Amino acid sequence: PEPPSPSRGSRAPSAPWPRPQQRPRPLPRPSPAQAAPAPAPGHGRGWGRCGVSGTGTGTGTRAGLGAVRDMERLVERLEKAVERLETVCQSPGRCGESSATGMAQYVQAFDALLAGPVADYVRISKEVGGDVQKHAEMVHAGLVSERALLVVASQHQQPAENALSELLKPISEQIQAVQNFREKNRGSKLFNHLSAVSESIPALGWVAMAPKPGPYVKEMTDAAMFYTNRILKEYKDVDKKQVDWVKAYLSIWTELQAYIKEYHTTGLAWSKTGPVATGGAKAPPAPPAGVAPPPPGPPPPPAPLSSSTDDSASRSALFAQINRGEGITSGLRHVSDDMKTHKNPALKSQGGPVRSGPKPFTAPKPACNANPSPKAPPLLELEGKKWRVENQENATNLVISDTELKQVAYVFKCTNSTLQIKGKINSITLDNCKKLGLVFDDVVGIVEIINSRDVKVQVMGKVPTISINKTDGCHVYLSKSSLDCEIVSAKSSEMNVLIPTEGGDFTEFPVPEQFKTVWNGQKLVTTVTEIAG
Repeated sequence: PEPPSPSRGSRAPSAPWPRPQQRPRPLPRPSPAQAAPAPAPGHGRGWGRCGVSGTGTGTGTRAGLGAVRDMERLVERLEKAVERLETVCQSPGRCGESSATGMAQYVQAFDALLAGPVADYVRISKEVGGDVQKHAEMVHAGLVSERALLVVASQHQQPAENALSELLKPISEQIQAVQNFREKNRGSKLFNHLSAVSESIPALGWVAMAPKPGPYVKEMTDAAMFYTNRILKEYKDVDKKQVDWVKAYLSIWTELQAYIKEYHTTGLAWSKTGPVATGGAKAPPAPPAGVAPPPPGPPPPPAPLSSSTDDSASRSALFAQINRGEGITSGLRHVSDDMKTHKNPALKSQGGPVRSGPKPFTAPKPACNANPSPKAPPLLELEGKKWRVENQENATNLVISDTELKQVAYVFKCTNSTLQIKGKINSITLDNCKKLGLVFDDVVGIVEIINSRDVKVQVMGKVPTISINKTDGCHVYLSKSSLDCEIVSAKSSEMNVLIPTEGGDFTEFPVPEQFKTVWNGQKLVTTVTEIAG
């Protein structure tokens, strides 16, 4: 607008009109509490030149206030979104900051698994309700027990077998509870759901599997798919919630396989610096999902400074005496002539103090255990789909005949015994066995030999893979139909493979143990050394 002209009878303004290059300062935006109310009808005339409706109804003013309120609502929404992001970032396992929570990185990653796929599975199971909900609560309890073991492993070194068994006991009890629930509810309408969980829940035992816990979890997942496929076939076009339940449950084991591959590729990763774990070691409970962990405790008290203070005082006293100059000898005792051997030869015959030589080394005596752990009883039983053969000694007639394709056999700590497995079975594992003979017909998966000595394995039918790890002394007798078997070995010695001949005898071939590795300019090339055959 142009300034009013004095020639028209109006008084000149008291201050000069701002020049075009001088822009007036913008007025501060009023808050909703300070905003002026809308003018009543009939007021506000003459504002049409400013771009606001000049009808006199105050509509333009209300529109401006509405824009201010919309902007404030948008700011409030942004603030709430930021608060939610901060809450998620503070939850365990989401931001990967172990310094704030004091937990190892793989414990935080497991917390993320609990807060993600596991939480979805529990939520959908509650929506399904009934036996499925009860089963889901048992599965969640087993995963929480496993989380407690992970916390112990992150802070302690790997313990002995008996202590490790005590640490694994809560997980084993939860697995057994899940399987027993299925057996007690065979008449349930959701029996396929219960069976899918019961067949795959042994995957929680990956913490005791080495060196391949990941494939073990996949094997248990495949066992569940027989029943999950039934569920999908029955409810695919009927109930989407059941389909979501299958996806949520299988995603737990899929994510667990990825977790194991990243943090526990060859077995549960124990601490290298902490104390040795004991059976009574406890872990703090898992924090609930979405809740920030408690702040870390106060730092430990400083170490006592007495030793360093004493050393400093001794050094100060020494330098003080040196700085005395000639007065340093004033405290020495005078030696007279009768005390000198070159002037008093009689002192030589008396002899002087004799220094004792070093004491001979004596090996420390082993501490005797006042209460030795009782020997575990021998066991041969079918637990779900798993044959357990444990603690057998001098047993030469062990036979497992009633086998199925989905069953597995686990042979643990058997000595000077012979075991025969008839029929076709999924897999066989020998763990910590000595002087054991194993004869089996057919295996569709793998035969694993771990931490054993002087074992003999004979294949009567067919097997695709035999794995030998940390074993000293292993003889493998192949059949004619299993000559294409793959034998994988690591950290083992005295391995021999016996091939059948036309006459019914066997020809023995040693498995190489010594290798040579050279750099050819582009890559490492490893070959068997001549001394190893």
